[in-house]
Amino acid sequence: MPLTTRSLAGGPRQLFANTHTERVALARTQFFEEGVRPSGLVGEAVIQSWMRCARSHADTRRTIAFDAVTPSRLHATLARNHDLLAAAQGELVGMESSLAGTDCRVLLTDAQGVIVHVTHHPAAAAQPILRRTARLGVNIAESVVGTTAPGIVARTGQACTVDGAEHYFECLRAMQCAAAPIRDVHGHLAGVLDLSVESRRFGFDAASMVALYATTIENRLLLAQSSDRLVLRFQASPALLGTPLEALAGIADDGTVAWLNAAGARLIGGLPEAGPCDAELLFGLDLAGLLRLGRREAAQPVRLASGLGVWLQARMQARDGIDFGHAASVPAATPAPAAAEVPAASTAEAPQPAGPAGGADAGDTTLQGHSRKLIEDTLAAHHGNISLAARQLRVSRGTLYRRLRRWREGTIDS
Repeated sequence: MPLTTRSLAGGPRQLFANTHTERVALARTQFFEEGVRPSGLVGEAVIQSWMRCARSHADTRRTIAFDAVTPSRLHATLARNHDLLAAAQGELVGMESSLAGTDCRVLLTDAQGVIVHVTHHPAAAAQPILRRTARLGVNIAESVVGTTAPGIVARTGQACTVDGAEHYFECLRAMQCAAAPIRDVHGHLAGVLDLSVESRRFGFDAASMVALYATTIENRLLLAQSSDRLVLRFQASPALLGTPLEALAGIADDGTVAWLNAAGARLIGGLPEAGPCDAELLFGLDLAGLLRLGRREAAQPVRLASGLGVWLQARMQARDGIDFGHAASVPAATPAPAAAEVPAASTAEAPQPAGPAGGADAGDTTLQGHSRKLIEDTLAAHHGNISLAARQLRVSRGTLYRRLRRWREGTIDS
């Protein structure tokens, strides 16, 4: 039984709490009735949220409307978050499949807290709060619905869990939610992934699950936003490459590090605050060395500038869908097959790559120059045969025709 003492008014005052429910109840009493900061009873993120909410919402007992934004704003929000939704699509399907046997809802919001994806749960009738909350276009930002996990994440950018009466408004005390941030290549918050359940506990580590899926979605978004850039995948163990634990880095055209994902920042130690950082200062290899690694199919052992040994893969993320890293791994000097195996139209229609006067400069070490040189080398190895070159580059003939035509017309750079 929790230990209590007498307050000055003669009523019992609880000093210690044994359960989470008792701790939160004591925290609410201290904060909302006595004006005391309930440190140690609830998380600091919740306390800070209560403080922000108290400045604009005096009545914690009021009912929340959970209104959706206007149709025009929802349309604009969905269009603005197209990249986020595309990156999240596959992971949301997998996540919802895993949670199909639970009463949990998966919510994805934009950076401002507007819901852009939500699970349609068959048990909605038994979830009166989620039935009103979990709808496309509803704004669940902290400024609108008070303290919630997705609201805190949208405000602070830090993962968080809010349980029961930790919610600012009392009408939400039946809720439990866990949320994690998703960031873009600029390091800005792109969205918030949330798991919510009503009138019961999760029954599993929801914080870990939502963090795992948010990391995977963030990695996919980073790759999608890095077209025509060299992307590095690295980790201390090669078995971690291709998993949510892999470290990623985007290299800009000038050889500086444009971005790091969270795992990359932990391995590297983060980017310096004093402007762009040359890749060589972190990875121990200059741009030319990293581009050479892109010609290897398998991850290669690399010693970072810090002395840490990692396994690293370098891949070009191309706007046209050409994975230049994989294409470069095929030897360029593959002999051309007999003429009978080559369709007559292929060689007749093939635009010849530009010669030294108009082709890629052999000394061009930029990423654009690397991609053009690879295409020209592959075409040369196949004597200008578009079909065979496209097959080796793993793209369609149409894609290769379009790129060559644009180079010939001068509508794109090398």
